[in-house]
Amino acid sequence: MGPSIMPPAQAQVRLMLAGQLAAARARTDALFQLVTADGLSSRPIAERHRLIFYLGHLEAFDWNLVCRDALGRASLNATFEKLFAFGIDPLDGQHPGDAPSDWPSADAIRAWTAPARRAVDEAIARGPLEGWLEEGWAARIAIEHRLMHEETLCYLLQRTELRFKRPGLLPPVSTTRSVSAPVHIPAGLVALGLSRATDPHLGWDNEYERHAVEVPAFTISKLPVSNAQWLEFLDAGGYRERSLWTDDDWSWREREGITHPSFWRFRDGQWWWIAMFGELPLPGSWPVYVSHAEASAYARWQGGRLPTEAEWQRAAFGSSDQPFPWAGPNVAPSVHGNFGGVRFDPVESGSHPGGDSAFGVSDLMGNGWEWTSTVFAPFAGFEPLPFYPGYSANFFDGRHFVMKGASAPTDAAFLRPSFRNWFQPHYQHVFAKFRLVTHG
Repeated sequence: MGPSIMPPAQAQVRLMLAGQLAAARARTDALFQLVTADGLSSRPIAERHRLIFYLGHLEAFDWNLVCRDALGRASLNATFEKLFAFGIDPLDGQHPGDAPSDWPSADAIRAWTAPARRAVDEAIARGPLEGWLEEGWAARIAIEHRLMHEETLCYLLQRTELRFKRPGLLPPVSTTRSVSAPVHIPAGLVALGLSRATDPHLGWDNEYERHAVEVPAFTISKLPVSNAQWLEFLDAGGYRERSLWTDDDWSWREREGITHPSFWRFRDGQWWWIAMFGELPLPGSWPVYVSHAEASAYARWQGGRLPTEAEWQRAAFGSSDQPFPWAGPNVAPSVHGNFGGVRFDPVESGSHPGGDSAFGVSDLMGNGWEWTSTVFAPFAGFEPLPFYPGYSANFFDGRHFVMKGASAPTDAAFLRPSFRNWFQPHYQHVFAKFRLVTHG
């Protein structure tokens, strides 16, 4: 009996997935190349694992999902596959207590990485595209997981001491400043989520099921809040004004000694921005990156509020089914926003008018995720991923808030309207900006 002939459509899916995985690996491999050997054992953010965990985590996730869970393959290294399986949801005041010596060496991890990658590649190239691998769903999830951690690595590396990083260039800072303005969004419908009938194997479980929401009229700021605007809040005593904070947020602020954004540092009598390869005098026209708790306090100070997920969606997409806030199917970071890993740091807000929505709202995709007031929860008809049941369900606890949009390292795959990011309200370290709703 001769070899079986692979259907052309299936061969095309496999080729596409192989190319996407190779590209994603190249991006995360390049980030690890920025770190010195000694730097891999460092922990730049107290709530997170040491950098060396992520060297193993990306490969363990791919292997566990595609080879172990989807195809039932035998373990290559059961110890590593368990040790590197899950990251940390950074809870208030809970910091890992491990030592560098508790982790395997980078050489040992890389020795396991090579055969693990080959096994995943073989599964994508010749494994059955059925069940959990139907239309490459599990493989696509593994690729997107790696791309998500590209962003995690970027903000971890941004906090890594310079002595642990290869040298790089500081970004230019423009002295121009775009002017924000209130934008009126009329009442109307907006669609949230994906449809299983049309896209059953495209997204993560929390993106399903598609539904329409009627959104009343509201007014939202054209641009996100800037560093210069935040400095006014700080100088006015916003971090000390108890009335601006909820009980839980105030307790966190007091307990952790929070007095400024974590991306800022006060030195030599002035504020500096912590960039990937050094510090810059605070760029006033860049968006401020803060936690949900800080953003909410600022909103109260201004007499406004954060938008809901549905309001953000309407400001970005209106009532249309277009794939992006701007018209047309094309995506160009140089035109539509600061995303796609072109650079590590932000740019001044309003730099990409080509990415404005039909209502004239700017910077919705790129330059920082955007906080909403919506608690992360399932849509009606939610079903957990069959191969990763805890991905979303473990976080439907009322303690996480939805973020929309994208940041500088965010891959274009996550620009789809249905994608939902989320974090706890007291986590300061993610690339997250915000804008205000002032009426409605």
